[in-house]
Amino acid sequence: MPIEQEQRHAYFDRDLRIEAYNLSGIVQKFPNHFHEFYVIGFVEGGKRHLWCKGKEYDLGAGDLILFSPRDNHFCAPLGGEVLDYRALNIQPEVMRAAAQEITGTAFTPVFTRNVVFQSELAQSVGEVYGAILSQAPRLQKEEAFYFLLEQVLRDYAAPLDESATPGPDQTVQALCAYMEQHFSENVTLDELLSMTSFGKSYLIRTFTRQVGVSPYRYLQTVRLERAKRFLEQGVAPIDAASMAGFSDQSHFTNFFKEFIGLTPKQYQRIFTDAPPGADGQAPQQSTRRARGGLCRGKKLMKKDWSQK
Repeated sequence: MPIEQEQRHAYFDRDLRIEAYNLSGIVQKFPNHFHEFYVIGFVEGGKRHLWCKGKEYDLGAGDLILFSPRDNHFCAPLGGEVLDYRALNIQPEVMRAAAQEITGTAFTPVFTRNVVFQSELAQSVGEVYGAILSQAPRLQKEEAFYFLLEQVLRDYAAPLDESATPGPDQTVQALCAYMEQHFSENVTLDELLSMTSFGKSYLIRTFTRQVGVSPYRYLQTVRLERAKRFLEQGVAPIDAASMAGFSDQSHFTNFFKEFIGLTPKQYQRIFTDAPPGADGQAPQQSTRRARGGLCRGKKLMKKDWSQK
């Protein structure tokens, strides 16, 4: 069997203000990390072992993946199989606005499940991705996007204040806030210790248990998110690396690709290049569908959101 060529694609849709993301032929491991945005994705091919918030899952084609902001997770290939994955990355402000449009209530959603096996919604994610890639009319994109979100919010989301997952205590929150404010500086463990009555080992263990990642990984993830914002604004990668607190561009590039799956330049192009198909030619698009009997017909289902 021929080896599938690795491909990494990402597009930013200016109408929906979301990222459409595709990795195919990937064997890369992704280490423990989190995002500041929501992720709605699905496995289109291959198998993965996923760790998320202390739980483990074996994923295959047709499985839906849901991450709220700050849901720590990491994954690795199963049986050496390559990954084919599609996702929508949605910033919190976009999600909140859409949730209010759909429910009539202003609230911040939190996903109550991270994995839905063999979900019919996997095809709906693929349809939003395909509409973005083909530069479909705005109405078509919005219809596909809101149809998907209505079902996800109805079945797999709750308001933040109703979430059963406790957040970090005040001390750990203060440590997080300090690193978010001083991300570009050489933050040391002694600085963090000065804000607590902990010993070094206890601080690291407590922080990791409550946040899901270690203090150093938290700081690096914050730096990565800041670097992404700089890249989106057109800042050169070498300058974005320095501004975000990375020691050198090589370290920054390796870290960026390890966690995001793209190089800084590849990521920046989705905001600075012409959108797919802008040259008058239809962009190349995979015709593969997630296996597992995905439903092709769908009915818009309503919910009485006043009971939410």
